[in-house]
Amino acid sequence: MPGGQDLLPTVRPPAVAGMFYPADPAQCRRLARQLVEADAGAEPSQGAGESRPWLGAIVPHAGWIASGAIAGQSLRALTAGAAGAGPQVVVVFGAVHTPIDLPLAALDSHLRWAVPGGDSSVARELSEKLTETSDLYAVDDRLHAREHAVEVELPLIQAAWPDALVLPVEVPLVDDAPDIGRAAARQVAAAGLRAVFLASSDLTHYGPSYRFAPAGVGPAGLAWAKDNDRRVLDLVGALAIDRVVPEVRQHGNACGGGAIAAMLAACVELGATKAALLRHANSFETLAGVMPQKPVDAVGYASVVVG
Repeated sequence: MPGGQDLLPTVRPPAVAGMFYPADPAQCRRLARQLVEADAGAEPSQGAGESRPWLGAIVPHAGWIASGAIAGQSLRALTAGAAGAGPQVVVVFGAVHTPIDLPLAALDSHLRWAVPGGDSSVARELSEKLTETSDLYAVDDRLHAREHAVEVELPLIQAAWPDALVLPVEVPLVDDAPDIGRAAARQVAAAGLRAVFLASSDLTHYGPSYRFAPAGVGPAGLAWAKDNDRRVLDLVGALAIDRVVPEVRQHGNACGGGAIAAMLAACVELGATKAALLRHANSFETLAGVMPQKPVDAVGYASVVVG
């Protein structure tokens, strides 16, 4: 168990509470409910209002002040489209921000993940089945210890589905990412579980702060970045699973390209035939009313559902 402990730890403590989302338990629970349940200023596009059992979604993972409403919109659409009981497990494929070279999907060894105001129990049996049956998965706590991509979503998941187990999976930008998703879907199906699959990813990180400004600094640069986002969003909309990782490698338009490919593949494995873009924005736009920024740096965000 690379990066693990001699004794199995039981709870993964929050690493970014107070930075990406509230550290106060009551405030965290209240805001999570508001983001998931309220009309968060959605800008729906084709298919957004369609009632169907969505199997998965893209959710951004920046600070809630910037991207929480868009992440909440994805979960709200998933809950609205559910026919009957909610999911028993939420598989969260996360972007990898930890500078460790691991060409596999990283599970972790904890029994629960704690966030202010609540814990999420990990789907341990599913995790064990994946490591037993697939050489695409490994347990490596190092990839989860300080990572925010999964953690930022947990209070929102708890607000949407209080009783669901979670399976945190860090997915690097590897060619095997679709197979990582398919392996998870097959184990979910074999266990007879109701599940949803999330890809926790932001889109283009643009501007001097991110050392990426090929179209210059200013409004024209941010417009270019949104067009760059659309390149990968168009592939998602077409369910062009095998083109996502090469696209992101070439154009840098998602921090979680592997996570997106894994989520799409998992959903298609279980019968998904459509993806719908609900909202596409960037941090310059979402912060305009609460923390206005100069048009210099921005990160792209999207809410997309798949089913």
